[in-house]
Amino acid sequence: MSGQATALESDSGQRLEIDTEYLQDQLAALLDIPSPYGFTDTIVRYVCGELDRLGIDYDLTRRGAIRGCLPGRQKLGARAIVSHLDTLGAQVKSIKSNGRLELVPIGTWSARFAEGARTTVFTEKGSYRGTILPLKASGHTFGDDVDLMPVGWDYVELRLDAPSRNQSEIERLGVDVGDIVAIDPQPEFLENGYIVSRHLDNKAGVAVMLAAMKALKDVPERPVETFWLFTIAEEVGHGAASVLLPDIASMVAVDNGTSAPGQNSTEFGVTICMGDQTGPFDYHLTRKLVELCRHHDIRYQKDVFRHYRSDSASAIEAGADVRTALVTFGVDASHGYERIHMHALRSLSELLTCYSLSSVAIKRDKRAISGLSGFTRQPTQPADQQPPIAEDEPAE
Repeated sequence: MSGQATALESDSGQRLEIDTEYLQDQLAALLDIPSPYGFTDTIVRYVCGELDRLGIDYDLTRRGAIRGCLPGRQKLGARAIVSHLDTLGAQVKSIKSNGRLELVPIGTWSARFAEGARTTVFTEKGSYRGTILPLKASGHTFGDDVDLMPVGWDYVELRLDAPSRNQSEIERLGVDVGDIVAIDPQPEFLENGYIVSRHLDNKAGVAVMLAAMKALKDVPERPVETFWLFTIAEEVGHGAASVLLPDIASMVAVDNGTSAPGQNSTEFGVTICMGDQTGPFDYHLTRKLVELCRHHDIRYQKDVFRHYRSDSASAIEAGADVRTALVTFGVDASHGYERIHMHALRSLSELLTCYSLSSVAIKRDKRAISGLSGFTRQPTQPADQQPPIAEDEPAE
């Protein structure tokens, strides 16, 4: 089915064809741009440039969150789809007497995955390359003590690839406390569809959204205005806190799913998160996404993430009265050496096109405050005794 659709097919929207070569190219380009939280200007400029190329209007907040827009027949009760541009990283905590740098993490990730990482340190004078090493890094020097080192940020240090034998040499280089450290992604795109890299969380989500927007941009008639949000502070917990508009009634976050023992996520199809550490996602919006997958034959599974939060949490905590849901691509070893599969990225992009083109079911949501008429229902009767949902009270 072509992305050059001319009309909506049904209330369940339309599953558009995704340009997977474009999706992969965008992911590769995004991974090539360092963007730990606090150092996102370059990737913001890149995404804005891509939106310009696609002919999609957008505006920008003071710090750089992007709000792209695909217009629709109605403005009130608008939708939003959100992913984040910022990644994990590190920051210089202190300059040590041995010429190495003490680090603190940006975002939540284990120093176990920092050991051996190649890095770039960004200073006011320019950037330097380096490697994060355990305090005891040489078996030839420390013998078995190398294997007895505890895991933690107190037990690693950054070695710069520049003359840096002591504190004064480091200071002459212009390296200072607070400088941002970006971790190399080291991506591999395999012919069997697997992609292995750091920072797939959430540059893969950004690529998924760009691919969906590319498919949707030439559809002449969309049911409701949809905002495509790219935030810059999700990894530190306040990503979508200040980028929503009052007209937005529903927001779908796009992020990584946690494929691991004890989880129902996989690296194939869409994983729809039913709840995370902040609680269940919106009952009606989540089930609409499930129904779209069923209707359009998009492989999916449901999961609950216990140690997880996304852009939706920051929006709700900031006071936004929006329905939220989370759709994900399954990631193995999240916040480490991550692995995903192109099948999940394509499936997720397809779901976003279906959602964007589906009709608005909860018409009452276009008003922030109103009466009981049209308010949603949730099933409470035994399964064989459920009454039909009234036409003016459908569940989105």
